[in-house]
Amino acid sequence: MDFVHKSVLFDESINALNIDNKKIILDGTAGGGGHSREIAKNAGRLIAVDQDPDAIKILGERLGGLENVTIVKNNFSNIKQILADLGIDKIDGVLLDLGVSSFQLDTDERGFSYHKNAPLDMRMSKTGISARDVVNTYSEQELSNILFRYGEEKFARQIARNIAAFRQNEPIETTFQLVDIIKASYPKSKMRDSHPARKTFQAIRIEVNKELDVLEKTLDDALDCLNTGGRLCVITFHSLEDRIVKERFNSWLNPCTCPKEFPVCVCGKKPLGRLPFKFKAPTDTELEENPRARSAKLRCFEKL
Repeated sequence: MDFVHKSVLFDESINALNIDNKKIILDGTAGGGGHSREIAKNAGRLIAVDQDPDAIKILGERLGGLENVTIVKNNFSNIKQILADLGIDKIDGVLLDLGVSSFQLDTDERGFSYHKNAPLDMRMSKTGISARDVVNTYSEQELSNILFRYGEEKFARQIARNIAAFRQNEPIETTFQLVDIIKASYPKSKMRDSHPARKTFQAIRIEVNKELDVLEKTLDDALDCLNTGGRLCVITFHSLEDRIVKERFNSWLNPCTCPKEFPVCVCGKKPLGRLPFKFKAPTDTELEENPRARSAKLRCFEKL
């Protein structure tokens, strides 16, 4: 197994963590170990977390020999329990590289890619409901809502209607079956804009892995786990993720709950930290080397 993952915004995220040899850093999406290896070189201790059993195997091979590295198979939403199990109270940095990894996309049988014919799966942890379960058991209305909410898909109703019609005769088993249904749901005039399956596959993947719900919970818990001066760095890949991170960071910057008409704050709630920078995007050089990074954004929050 060759877990290849091009770490997006590599230098930017490593620098944003502000690492030194006394700090404990948690990489909540360690994947193939790209960011993790660099963190381990400079930090006092690295906790490398991933929910994907394939990633855990590769991390063991690549990082297992390092004395300052602890590898944990878990979802980063359980950050408080992970640290409690390790007897750690507070840490100095958290990195979350969201979305699906290059390895997951490029491994046909994982069913993440609309460019490859494979069983519908999309489970990052290889457990729980799969994409097959979603497209074959959710109601037409539920499917339409998911495609519109998580994929921002304009043709959600047509796609959901055609999915429901197709499965009356046989279950939808493969990625290409689903792609064909999506293509048949699109107006021909819109087929050239981008791949018609992109938004639907994103939406179903988010639903399968409960990605946005997990992210919302994790941000608050991660902040609680940080020492003063600790940094939370998050790399997002689409507007839904980025909006959640941006809005949560802004709420921490201004937690005041006083009515807007009050001339001064009386609630006493002070800012929880600061933004070292607004956000960082990939350079032209990185985009040439890794086109999948085109929508990536790095945001960082430092706890006061």
